Amino acid sequence: MRTWQLVAGSAVAGLALAVSAVVAAGPWDSGQRKAERDRAASAGVTGGADHGGGGLPQAAPSAPGVLPGLAPGGARPATAPAALAAALKPLLADPALGAARSASVVDAASGTVLYADGAADPMTPASTVKIVTAVAALAALGPEHRIATRVVPGAAPGTIVLVGGGDPSLSARKKNPAGPGGSLVVLAGDTAQALKAAGTTTVTLGFDDSLYTGPARHPIGRNPNLAPVSALTADEGRPDDSVSGPVDRTDTPAEDAAATFATLLRERGIEVTGGTARTKAPAGAEPLAVTHSTPVAGLVERMLTHSDNDIAEALARQTALASGQPASFEGGEKAVAAKLAGLGMDLSGTRFADGSGLNRADKVSAGLLTALLAKAADPARPELRPVLTGLPVAGFTGTLRARNAGTSPAAGLLRAKTGTLSGVNSLAGTVVDPSGRLLVFAFLASDTPGAEAAEKALDRLASAVATTGGGGA
Repeated sequence: MRTWQLVAGSAVAGLALAVSAVVAAGPWDSGQRKAERDRAASAGVTGGADHGGGGLPQAAPSAPGVLPGLAPGGARPATAPAALAAALKPLLADPALGAARSASVVDAASGTVLYADGAADPMTPASTVKIVTAVAALAALGPEHRIATRVVPGAAPGTIVLVGGGDPSLSARKKNPAGPGGSLVVLAGDTAQALKAAGTTTVTLGFDDSLYTGPARHPIGRNPNLAPVSALTADEGRPDDSVSGPVDRTDTPAEDAAATFATLLRERGIEVTGGTARTKAPAGAEPLAVTHSTPVAGLVERMLTHSDNDIAEALARQTALASGQPASFEGGEKAVAAKLAGLGMDLSGTRFADGSGLNRADKVSAGLLTALLAKAADPARPELRPVLTGLPVAGFTGTLRARNAGTSPAAGLLRAKTGTLSGVNSLAGTVVDPSGRLLVFAFLASDTPGAEAAEKALDRLASAVATTGGGGA
C-alpha cells in the first residue's frame, strides 16, 4: 500500500489530524512528514507577501492532551450552528477586518454548512489561493508524481544539453533543503560518470528551458517573493543560503543554473568548453542522467507550510502541462479551473490569475475554499490529503508558528493557510471542535486598515470555531 493511502484513513474524522498537528513538520517525502527534523518550517513570523524568514526552527515542544474523550461508540455531538453564529457574528464585526469580509464553516464529514456570511462572494484571497493550486495539482498529477531534470546528448557531437522540467525543488546545494528531490550535484556526478564511460571528457554545454511559455515575470513585476518562473531554476533563484521568505532573486535563473552545472561538471573531471547557451534539446533524445523532484505531495506540503510562491507557480504550470494547456500563467488558469470544475466545484465569479495569490486579480469565495478543504478530507479522495497535512499548525509551524500559539485553545488544533497582501487578509483551514469533529473554515477580509490587527481578528475567529461546540441546533 502506498504511503499517501496510509495517511488517507487517518484524517477522515479529524481526530488523527488533531493529534498529529502537534508533531507534524519536517522534510517532505512522498507526502509524509517526519517529525520536527531538518528544515521543518520558517522560523520567522511575517515578511514579504505572507512569507517568513529563512532561519531554522526549533523542534516543537510536546503538547498536553487537548482532545476530549469521544462519546460511547465513537459518536460525536454536532457543533451547534446557533452557538457558532453567536460566537462568530460579533467577531466578524471587528473594524480590523475592513470594509468587506466573508465566512464559511462546514462539517468536513457531513458537508453540513454550519455558518455562512457572504460565503459565495468572490474576493481577493491572497495566498489562500494556494489551496486551489494544491488541489488542482494533486488532481492532475497525483501525489507521487516527480518532475524530471535531464541531461541529453546535443545535436552536434561533443555537446550535451541540460533540460529543465520545471522542478521547483531543484537544488545546487550538497544537501537539498526540501529533502529528497532534484539535485544538480547528483545530476552532475551521474552525467560525468556516463560521459567518462563513453570515453568523453570534454563537452560543450547548452541548456533548454523551453518547456514553459509566455512571460516568465509575474504581473506584479520584480519582487523578492518570487523569481522569474522558469522551467530551469536552482534553489528558487536565491543568491544566498535562505530556503524561504523574501530575498532578491536572479533575473536569469536558467542561465545561472546552467553555469552552476558547468562548474559541477568541471569539478568532476569533465572539461566544459566555452560558455553555456540556450538551445533546443533533440526530440526523443535518451538521457545521459536524470534527477527527480520531491513528489508532488511533498511540494504541495512545502508550498502550504512556507507559503512558497515559487512552488505555487511551478505547480500551476505543471497542472497546465498535465491538462494539455500551455505552461504559462494563462494556461495554468485554464487548467486549474478545469480541474476544479471536474471535482464538482462551483466556480461562479472565480478567477485564478496565478498560482501563488500575489495577483490581486485572483477571485475566490470562502465557500469554494471550504468545499476544497472538505474534498481533501473525503475518504474517496486520498490523493488530495496533502492539502490538509501541508497546512501550518497554529503555534508550531510555518506561517502560523507564532499565531494562536502558547495558551491559545486553538494551538495544535488549528491548521490553516494564511493570506496577506496590502489591505487583504485571509485564513482558511481545518480545526477540531470540542466534540472531536473536523471542521473546515475560511475567512476572507479586504480593505483592512492594518495587517497585524486583521491577523489577530482572523485568529480570534478561528479560535472561536475551535472552542464552540455542543449538540442541537
